[in-house]
Amino acid sequence: MAELILELKNLKKYFPLPNGQSVKAVDGVSLQLFKGETLGLVGESGCGKSTIAYMVVGMYGATEGEIIYKGENLARKGYKRSLKQKGEIQIVFQDPGSSLNSRRNIGKSLELPLKLHSKLSKKERQNRIEELLEMVGLPVDFSKKMPRHIGGGERQLVSVARALGSSPQFIILDEPTSALDVSVQAKVISTLIKLQKQLDLSYLFITHDLSLMRNVATRVAILYLGRLCEVAPTSEFFHSPFHPYTQMLLSSIPVATDEEEKIKPAKIISEGEIPSPVNAPSGCTFHTRCRECMEICRQVIPSMVEIEPNHFVCCHKYPDSGTES
Repeated sequence: MAELILELKNLKKYFPLPNGQSVKAVDGVSLQLFKGETLGLVGESGCGKSTIAYMVVGMYGATEGEIIYKGENLARKGYKRSLKQKGEIQIVFQDPGSSLNSRRNIGKSLELPLKLHSKLSKKERQNRIEELLEMVGLPVDFSKKMPRHIGGGERQLVSVARALGSSPQFIILDEPTSALDVSVQAKVISTLIKLQKQLDLSYLFITHDLSLMRNVATRVAILYLGRLCEVAPTSEFFHSPFHPYTQMLLSSIPVATDEEEKIKPAKIISEGEIPSPVNAPSGCTFHTRCRECMEICRQVIPSMVEIEPNHFVCCHKYPDSGTES
């Protein structure tokens, strides 16, 4: 059985508003991530994907719940984590242009985590910088360049190299290719896959692109309005989606072959708007857009149940789906 590296237990993040209400960005998420796998976290904009990432790396404190890493609850520590814990959990942000210091050359950006997380001499740090650049497929002379003088894909590869500088075990990829041209996305993805195998890394890959998950993720988790809808191995997920929201998302994916068309759910038209996380609907938060909504859906929050081995769904359509109010 694979080693459990990270576990989220009933994780919540509420942002208070001046009027006394709260934005329920993340509302009771429980997930497990295993060593060496890529867990794809998918959902529409504003569903809470990045908020989960920021809590895991310590940028946000949790309102409630646990973030268990190697047996220790990081949520209790908030921002006061050990340097070792900070080094082992890294993040690559969506926009490499804003995540790199525009006044610092690439070499200086890569040297900073080495100063923080290692005891290397200046010469050893320089050798390590060259090694990191080579690992992500960039020439060593990039260390002298400024971020504005290289392309978006190259900047993102520099961000990946910087994350590797602390010798992490777990990396969060927060939509790492969405700000890039299609022509360079493939290079970034192939580099991430190569590094994962080479360094035995674990990834939490956050995206809104389900097509990308088909080729990258080990498992896929679907998030809607701060709550999980479905979690399944990738092959199961694309062949047998259970949750109405998941079926709606998959039915909208463009396909290139007749074989892919055969396994797609029938076209389901997206109905209504995503409700506000300030005034989230009672019961199942998706019931306002669901064609299969029942009375219980409006009143009772369904709980996650295992429909098939390692395939979990949060929906009242399935037996024993919960009685939480």
